[in-house]
Amino acid sequence: MENLNILSLITFLPLVGAVVLAVALRGEDAAAQLNAKIVALLVTSATFVLSLYILFEFDTSNPGFQFVEEGEWILGMSYKMGLDGISMPFVMLTTFLMPIVIGASWGVTARVKEYMALFLLLETLMIGVFSALDMVLFYLFFEAGLIPMFLIIGIWGGKDRIYASFKFFLYTLLGSVLMLIAMIAMYWDAGTSDITLLLQHNFDAGPIELAGWQIMGGMQTLLWLAFFASFAVKMPMWPVHTWLPDAHVQAPTAGSVVLAAVLLKMGGYGFLRFSLPMFPVASHLMADFVFALSVIAIIYTSLVALMQEDIKKLIAYSSVAHMGFVTMGIFAANQQGVDGAVFQMLSHGFISGALFLCVGVVYDRMHTRDIDAYGGLVNRMPAYAVVFMLFTMGNVGLPGTSGFVGEFLTMMGAYQANTWVAFGAATGVILSAGYALWLYRRVVFGDLIKQSLSTIEDLTGREKLLFAPLIVCTLLFGIYPSLATDAFSGATSQLVESYDAALAEAGFEKPVLVTEVAGADAGAGGHDAGHGAADAH
Repeated sequence: MENLNILSLITFLPLVGAVVLAVALRGEDAAAQLNAKIVALLVTSATFVLSLYILFEFDTSNPGFQFVEEGEWILGMSYKMGLDGISMPFVMLTTFLMPIVIGASWGVTARVKEYMALFLLLETLMIGVFSALDMVLFYLFFEAGLIPMFLIIGIWGGKDRIYASFKFFLYTLLGSVLMLIAMIAMYWDAGTSDITLLLQHNFDAGPIELAGWQIMGGMQTLLWLAFFASFAVKMPMWPVHTWLPDAHVQAPTAGSVVLAAVLLKMGGYGFLRFSLPMFPVASHLMADFVFALSVIAIIYTSLVALMQEDIKKLIAYSSVAHMGFVTMGIFAANQQGVDGAVFQMLSHGFISGALFLCVGVVYDRMHTRDIDAYGGLVNRMPAYAVVFMLFTMGNVGLPGTSGFVGEFLTMMGAYQANTWVAFGAATGVILSAGYALWLYRRVVFGDLIKQSLSTIEDLTGREKLLFAPLIVCTLLFGIYPSLATDAFSGATSQLVESYDAALAEAGFEKPVLVTEVAGADAGAGGHDAGHGAADAH
């Protein structure tokens, strides 16, 4: 089946569905709207079923790229797609979530055909980002993903949707212009846009002088900064995170789910695919800078979340804090840190996506997101209260949920790189418990004193069906995390090994904990003594 170009089939099937919706379906009556929703649901479900082939056929013992497809493209460039252990989980996350996103959009009544077509187009572009093995192809998918999201927020969003959509578009586009310039420089230096070849190319890391300043890491540092500008906005990292709360608040529920669960992960994926393996010396030199931004993001945005009066805005700020753990883990550049970062991104996809669905449930009934408008929902909505509690606990990082594993691993990785960074991140965990439990208590507990809530209804069968797979994944990966880590640990260990080798070659040493060395010395004392005696002889 690999000969059937399975990866291209999965990538472009939603695009075919979008074209069918745009061309074949006519009318805006109830029947046409229902047909548009059914077509979108069938296409996203078929894409997910096809992607299961990749999941089951993926060889976890092979750290290289699999399902590789290559062909001639325009201007002598190649169309090249493939997956390794780092990108495969993100493709699965995307295909898994899209049928849920379409199901959550069942209540949309305005311009349904265009709405569904844009989500199908967005799915193609998101899968393309994670599958592209050519730098130009990656850039096209990465940038084109802006357009459908811009339209989804701008047309179907809240009252300030135009402001939010333009802010989202301009922030992300400005960062990406620098990335494009860096890609052109990389092409001139390496003579190829093939990512697999670029991963083996050594970019110059010798110090250079620029405008009277000596830049350590040379060309690598300049390229790293250009990519960082794009990926930091996409994550988003503090202080370029301000577009995210606005975009989340104005976006329709399905738009918020996709934005939080998949689009934010493109920044982290970019760091793992480009920054760390291609510019190892620059990544090492800039690690403390990233650590500082990450800790500020974790603590500052958690404090800001405590002050929010809008449920969606609170969850949006919590997303920025959780992405701080991801960047911290990635640039710790050790096995636990990188594994934890990938795991945290997957876990955040399930948990934050579900939290935005939870907000959508009460918003559909009450048409307000103000925390003060709610209270005592447990009296009328017991099933909703249980679901909301589970995902709130996952967001806090309660052991037994997938949120705990990601945070724990990233902090383990950060502790080995810099103990103060891990300490700062740990305070963020306490703050996250503060804002999440405060939100839950205000919305769910207390007396049902607001008259408007007296007729509110509990979860419908469709809503329970949407939450079920997310609940299963959150608990399953929390209890049995190696289901996920086995898939990507081969690729991440190869990434860390090549990173260490590049640093050693450049004459840099990674920080190692004193306790770790002492423990190793103590354990190997007799062994070393034996070697010493042998050497003396």
